[in-house]
Amino acid sequence: MFRSLMVRNYRLFATGQLVKLIGSWMMFVAQDWLVLSLSDNSATALGIVTALQFVPAALLTLPGGRLADRYDKRLILLVANGLWTLLALLFSILVLAGTVQIWHIYVFALFLGIAQAIETPVRQSFVSELVGSPLLPNALSLSAATFNSARIIGPALAGVAIAAFGTGPVFLIAAVSSLSPLLGLARMRPADLFRKDLASKDERADARILDGLKYAWHRADLRLPMLLMGVIGMAGFNFQLTLAALAKTVFNTGAASFGLFTTALAVGALGGALAGTFRKGRPSVYLMLTAAITFSTLELFVGLVPAYWGVILLLIPTGFFMVFFAQSANQRVQLGTEAAYRGRVMALYVLVFLGTTPVSSPAIGWAAEHLGAGTSIWLGGAVSLIAALVALAWQLRHAGDRLEFTVRPVPKLTVSTARG
Repeated sequence: MFRSLMVRNYRLFATGQLVKLIGSWMMFVAQDWLVLSLSDNSATALGIVTALQFVPAALLTLPGGRLADRYDKRLILLVANGLWTLLALLFSILVLAGTVQIWHIYVFALFLGIAQAIETPVRQSFVSELVGSPLLPNALSLSAATFNSARIIGPALAGVAIAAFGTGPVFLIAAVSSLSPLLGLARMRPADLFRKDLASKDERADARILDGLKYAWHRADLRLPMLLMGVIGMAGFNFQLTLAALAKTVFNTGAASFGLFTTALAVGALGGALAGTFRKGRPSVYLMLTAAITFSTLELFVGLVPAYWGVILLLIPTGFFMVFFAQSANQRVQLGTEAAYRGRVMALYVLVFLGTTPVSSPAIGWAAEHLGAGTSIWLGGAVSLIAALVALAWQLRHAGDRLEFTVRPVPKLTVSTARG
């Protein structure tokens, strides 16, 4: 399960990311709570902040992928993480001084998104240089486990810290924690990086965004997970926004309870990430589609359940299949892409994953405010479920496969492939 951690460079990378992400999740919880406090519990304002944070993903992620294919990924990550640290420090000072206003949060979210838009595709494609191809499936799953461990620890700590000290100290903790990946990157051994499969210097210089887009579009096995992730990411992956509104406006609870919602989702998500660490190869398309259908169905029920503890219990399997789907889609794309195109293809994947958020967040926020937070959740699940079923139907027709249902000895639904 943890074999990638035997590689020193990856161990430094994962440790740095874990510390930073714990602080970042604490900051995101504090940011959402601060927005609601300054805007008279406006879910629309929360949606605007979320959208501004992800607008740069729609504009800068593809150029970020081109940078990853042309230049030293480690150097780019040092610059992007340095910018993130500076922004977090400046905003923490503003909050601690008690002068923060809602428009300050808008500006902060926008600039934070710029750093994230450059850093994310570079970081995702950098993993293959840390461990090499044989360990890549395990390393990708461990990276997801790192992310979701932070989602468990961060919100839980944030809920307690906000209740005890207010939001200001939480932002300061986030600023300090973001120094960790900088230290890890600085301590890495460049000579130990796996770079022999990369394109030549001349080929990297000629790397164009359009070539990466054409490469991905003409590969049906890459196109399907990207399109499905785009729809589900837009409609179903809005828990940062909807759970805050659900906690405060439906169940009338405080920051600690919002942290409990997020932690329940993250506990399941960690399980989904760890389940993928045993994978040694590229996941099948039907495994990915099954996870997508299961996640969408569970999200639909989360929005319909009227009981507080019922929501918490459902969020655990929802988190599991959310990450299990996202990881299988990510690995189908990354493990099916040639090294020379990996930065640009992963940038496209990040774009369809994160770049749809500026479009959906204001609409989800409006729905949560005017129709109810529960309604906004089950509608997202319903749209995601329709998209997953359409993707399944297309895959079956494209591959010439068919579904078969058997009753004995145990009822089960299987796929009969055209290859027999």
